Amino acid sequence: MTMLCRALALLLAFAVSSPLTAQTAQPKPAAIKLPPAPIGSLAPLPSRPVPVTSHAPYEAGECNICHQNGDPKQPGPVLKKGPALCLECHEEFAGVMKRTHTHEPARTACTTCHNPHNANAPKLLLKEAGALCTSCHDKIAKTSREAKVKHKALTTGAKCGNCHNPHGSAVAKLLAQQPMDLCLKCHNVDTMADANGKKLQNIKAWLDKNRVRHGPVRSKDCSGCHQAHGSDQFRLLEESYPAAFYAPYDVRTYALCFSCHNDEAFSTPETTTLTEFRNGATNLHYVHLQQPGRGRTCRACHEVHASNQQRHVREGVPYGSGGWTLKLNYKENANGGSCEKTCHAEKSYVNK
Repeated sequence: MTMLCRALALLLAFAVSSPLTAQTAQPKPAAIKLPPAPIGSLAPLPSRPVPVTSHAPYEAGECNICHQNGDPKQPGPVLKKGPALCLECHEEFAGVMKRTHTHEPARTACTTCHNPHNANAPKLLLKEAGALCTSCHDKIAKTSREAKVKHKALTTGAKCGNCHNPHGSAVAKLLAQQPMDLCLKCHNVDTMADANGKKLQNIKAWLDKNRVRHGPVRSKDCSGCHQAHGSDQFRLLEESYPAAFYAPYDVRTYALCFSCHNDEAFSTPETTTLTEFRNGATNLHYVHLQQPGRGRTCRACHEVHASNQQRHVREGVPYGSGGWTLKLNYKENANGGSCEKTCHAEKSYVNK
């Protein structure tokens, strides 16, 4: 009779059910008191403090779902090695792992990232998501940590998972969507602001209204100009670019633009070949940029993402912080073009 009671008590101690990766709301009765698991160990965590997530078979005491034996003290080796064992239950990931790009840990061992028993992070992760990813991706960790301008996508919500699928993707670099579609998933509101509180443009709304797009935008490649993990340049730019309306001309401050555009088109006073923005041979790019102390920067006349005029000429530019927009009133014609009542009285140019 005594042996029967002990057996019944042991059975009740393990007969605890939960969803597959249920949030553990309160302590579960346990038949065995487990010592703290060493860092990096896949051993079960102690019951106190209560782990954040717990694996259903472990909670139910059904060690034999994954191990050779059902005895929690001596479960023996796992029945299969690598992801094959996990995929017997997590069948939805079989299709994910057939995608063009897969994550090496997901191909070789799910336990690289997950504890199969319980964990102090959601989804049975061994660490908090950002810390887990950067424990391998150390270059990304260094970039994001040392960058003067941070990308909030790395520190909010799902963190790395905001942009990447940690198992597999049809898009390179395990991106969850095509790059620009991914960016516009967040940059589609009027309420986003930078670290200084300055309002950021609703890029999706702007692109919807302006159909003449800058080359990188036309190629759906935001990374042509922006660094997604952090940058020392404002707006997460890859290279330097003047942030103000006026700036002294220095080829180094336009490193971003000149990574594609020929700097000679802006530093040569006289030309008949380098640019069509000229009056005869007088290079009007040079005239605008090279004015001592008050050189007009690219943003004074051009949109960087898209516009409704060729050559990305702006209809107007925000002038100062008071909310006023300076209209360019630019008109192109067969022989050149003109600007009217902008920074100056009406002026026209002939480039033929």
